[in-house]
Amino acid sequence: MSRIKILMAAAVAVMVAFPTGAFAKSITIGLASEPTSIDPHFHNLSPNNASARHLFDRLVLTDSNQKLIPGLAVSWKPVNDTTWEFKLRDGVKWHDGSPFTADDVVFTFTRAVNVPNSPSGFGTYIKGKTAVKIDDLTVQVKTEKPYPLMPNDMSTFSIVSKKNGQDATTQDYNSGKAAIGTGPYKFKEYVPGDRIVFVRNEDYWGDKPEWETVTFKPIKSAPSRVAAMLAGDVDMIAQVPTIDIERLKGDPKLSLSQGVSNRVIYLHLDHKRDNSPFVKANDGSDIKNPLKDVRVRRAISMAINRDAIVERVMEGVAIKAGQLLPDGFFGVSPNLKPVDYDPEGAKKLLAEAGVPDGFRLTIHGPNDRYINDAKIVEAIAQMLTRVGIKTEVVTMPRSVYFKRASRGGPDKTPEFSFILVGWGAGSGEASSPLKSLVHTYDKSRGFGASNRGRYSNPEVDKLIEDALATVDDAKRQDMLAKATEIAIEDVAVIPLHYQVNTWATRKGLKYRARTDEATLAMDVVSE
Repeated sequence: MSRIKILMAAAVAVMVAFPTGAFAKSITIGLASEPTSIDPHFHNLSPNNASARHLFDRLVLTDSNQKLIPGLAVSWKPVNDTTWEFKLRDGVKWHDGSPFTADDVVFTFTRAVNVPNSPSGFGTYIKGKTAVKIDDLTVQVKTEKPYPLMPNDMSTFSIVSKKNGQDATTQDYNSGKAAIGTGPYKFKEYVPGDRIVFVRNEDYWGDKPEWETVTFKPIKSAPSRVAAMLAGDVDMIAQVPTIDIERLKGDPKLSLSQGVSNRVIYLHLDHKRDNSPFVKANDGSDIKNPLKDVRVRRAISMAINRDAIVERVMEGVAIKAGQLLPDGFFGVSPNLKPVDYDPEGAKKLLAEAGVPDGFRLTIHGPNDRYINDAKIVEAIAQMLTRVGIKTEVVTMPRSVYFKRASRGGPDKTPEFSFILVGWGAGSGEASSPLKSLVHTYDKSRGFGASNRGRYSNPEVDKLIEDALATVDDAKRQDMLAKATEIAIEDVAVIPLHYQVNTWATRKGLKYRARTDEATLAMDVVSE
């Protein structure tokens, strides 16, 4: 047999053994926290938002450092004090082939704030704004007052198809029926608890991602996630357990990527109810809610050893926090530092507040949402118990936790008294946590959407609202910093630490770490 025939025969054998489809580039990613829905507007939660970015685009996109870049809008500008104009990208198609137009943007503004049973929606970024179609490729967004942060807000939520989204339920998105986006991937399959599968959109308007098929596997257990990585069952994992980072760094078959996020892990306290359901006297009887006393709130903050949490619970992979965003972000205060650990000072404040022997308290938290969340809750309970606040721990899956924390009480009010939560600033600046976490709850105006402690301070509210209407960057920076200072001094919330995130990939791949913590297939590249 001639050499050419031998080579041809070998090629045919290879093709038979490995059909063409076998060469398709696919990637499997292990997630620590599973999205609760494919509906991009159901829950303003980081895993959901990250998943949505594969299927849906936003008017304004952000890079790995949250710098604003054009998305479905190619340009934007203020046309007067209360109107921004967005020029839309021409030629963009939805996954079903229909054209993207201004009608879809106007529809999204209505739909995103009216999703039934949403635990925490996007009203913070949309309410108070009216989208008006000028022509098929021009939208104006109007507000009552000047609003300089409009482009930032437009980077926080997905644009959905009017054609496919009208009358669509969250289940219609979960089934794929309504999950028709303009993003770099198309919906293929969603099996809650097992997998989410996307396939590349070959007609995407932007840069096509490297991977043709992406499978996201929720692996809640940290040891199981690491085991899957080491066994080669997945190509990448998010949230490498802090205890395993050094070991995995030394594995020649793996690569690690790491970056500081803008997510603050913090505590919310019941500021509103006189009789808070999970605060009791030492004998178990009802007690007037001591959390309403700022001295008690300060005592709780002083009783927490943030250095110990960072070093022991987080294995040194975190940064202790004194406010809502880390240094370097717009609107932070240079005057705020993490509260010093002072258990004796905490006991003195409790005595001054009339509870020298402390009281009973339950801390609620998720056990599958943030890095080491259940361990953090346990550590805080031990620290508070040492100063006389006998603290019981209750943790649960985030799919149950956030619904109860947001609206599990009477008349859909927050159920718990004292909770661990986290907040990542989607807009990349301080107004995001301020208007959602500490502004007085006002559903109609989109303020306080995640204010589960129902904190309320008119001075803070005014500073936030004035800042949002201030065009001058320096003045707005000062207002946001001042609002933060007042809220932190009043212990509206108790900041603990900022997350540092770590991803692991198999050798030959690299992940571009993001300050917004998102795990995106588009940011996984071959080296």
